[in-house]
This record gives sequence, structure tokens and C-alpha cells, in this order.
Amino acid sequence: MEDIELLNEATQEAEAAEDSRALYEVKMKFLGRTGKVTALLKGMKELAAEARPAFGKKVNALREALEEKFAAIEERLKKRELERKLEGEQIDVTMPGRHTKAGALHPVTRVKDRLIDLFSGMGFEVFEGPEIENDYYNFTALNTPADHPARDMQDTFYLTEEFLLRTQTSAGQIRVMEQKKPPIKILSPGRVFRSDDDATHSPMFHQMEGLVVDKGITLCDLQGMLDEFARTMFAETTKTRLRPSYFPFTEPSVEVDVSCTACGGKGCALCKGTGWIEVLGAGMVNRRVLENCGVDPDVYSGFAFGMGIERIAMLKYGINNIKLLTENDVRFLEQFKD
Repeated sequence: MEDIELLNEATQEAEAAEDSRALYEVKMKFLGRTGKVTALLKGMKELAAEARPAFGKKVNALREALEEKFAAIEERLKKRELERKLEGEQIDVTMPGRHTKAGALHPVTRVKDRLIDLFSGMGFEVFEGPEIENDYYNFTALNTPADHPARDMQDTFYLTEEFLLRTQTSAGQIRVMEQKKPPIKILSPGRVFRSDDDATHSPMFHQMEGLVVDKGITLCDLQGMLDEFARTMFAETTKTRLRPSYFPFTEPSVEVDVSCTACGGKGCALCKGTGWIEVLGAGMVNRRVLENCGVDPDVYSGFAFGMGIERIAMLKYGINNIKLLTENDVRFLEQFKD
């Protein structure tokens, strides 16, 4: 009678289970290591030896009956749970769809990619140097010794006495000239860092520098390349102008202006009535810089140029504050979708 009572009790509790978890608990109550049926088997040692086989057979039959009962109920519960899940995950095809906004390249990225395409078409190879530089590559090898006043032109973020956050990507040019013999034609884009912060300057910005070293390179080659750069980046009618300047790593050095992108050279508030806007610095590579890199300046000559990518982007898209390029305001960035 005890086995029938256990079977009825287990069946009632199993039928009352609401889900698979509840059924599992009922199963453990009767068939687990400390379950009621298991307890019957453990109690066999108290029976007489001749009574044990019959009792064991009866308990095993009870266990098999319960396992079959639990399996049938479990299958039914899983089927019901699956139906509930599918019902809850149904998609109402009559509801309006969810629209995902399409992203767009950041204006700085757009300008950088355009510049790389432009100069790659002229035969330039791209070289990206380290952002953490040592003092030698960032200053000394570029003809800027420790006591040179040119170091006062920019405030530098020093990490140690020897290492710093690079202030210019020109350091990459030195690394290339040390490792490669002329002819050299490389473009070095990347982030640079200076302690400067206002509407047109940022402590971190992107710079792109170019270097050409070969036999017979002249300032006229630089002028022709810059003319093509200006016409491609701004407008076909854009003109360039070179003004004498000073940089320790080039001699002669020039500041490069382009005809105003807003008024076309007629004079306006943007160009302060001059018709010209400064966009980059350039010049012929200083003999000492070539010598520092093991290049014979009596055989080879070259030119170098460097521009701020943010400055080009601001002129190209009419942006009046550099901070707009780093604030990640979606309303601003959405204007640059194709």
C-alpha cells in the first residue's frame, strides 16, 4: 500500500507543477538522493534477507512508474512553455518599423582620407610614427637643440626628461630618412599634442606632414604640388602664395596661403580683407637635418610641408570653432552626411 500512496502523492504534486522548475523539485523530493523512494531502498537493510528481493523489486517498479510519469508531465510542460514563449515573441508586422540612423564619417576623418588619397596619387607612401617620442627625434634631429629658441614656439607635454607627447609628425620623417635611402616620398599623418587652447587651437589635434628627398628637388616642385593640393581640397580656382618664414628644420622656409575660401580672394571678414588665408608651413629640408639622417646634402635635396587637418576641415566646411570637432554634438556631425 505504501508504494501506491507514494505513486498517488507524487502524481498529484507533479500534475500541480506550473513549470519545469517546479516539476524538477517534485522529482527530487521523491527520486533524489534524499527522496522518499530512495529512502525506501536505504531501509532494505532492516528487512530480513529473504524479504529483500521482493521488496527491492517492488521499489524499482515504483521508481520506473514515477520516472515515466515525470517524463510525460515534463514533456507536456515544455511544450506549453514553448508555446508561451513563441506567443510572447510574436512580431506584429503591422506595426511601424524601427529606423536606425545612418552614421557618417567625422569631418576630420573625411579630410584626412581625402588628403591621403590626393598625395597617394602623387606617389607618396604613408608612414605613421609613435605618438610618444623622445627628445632627439622630436627636436634635436630636426635642428632644434636643447638651448635653441625655436623650442619656445610651442609648449610641450613632457612625460620624462627624455620622452614627450610629440608636438609634430616631423619626427616620423627623421625615422624614415634614417632607415631608407633616397628617393623618399612619404606622408606622415597622426595626432600631435601642444599646450594650446582657444577657438582655433586644441591641446590635441591632427597633423599631416610630407617629405620628398631626391636629386634636383627645388622650391618650384613644392609650389606645383601645393597648387594641386589647393585646387583639389577647396576649389579649382583656388590660388596659392608663398611667404618667407622661419622653421629650424627647413631653409628657406615659407608660410603657404590660399585664396580665401569664402570670398575667392576679394576680401572679407574671414580673411580680414586680405583675400588670403594661411593654411600650412613648408620649405626646403635644412642641410643639417639631412646630415643628421646620413643623407648627403651635396647630392640630395628635398622639401617638407606640414598642415593641421582640423584647420583644413574648418576652412573647407566653414567651421568657426575647433571645439565643435571634439564635442561630438550629433546635431553638428549630422551635417556631414553624404
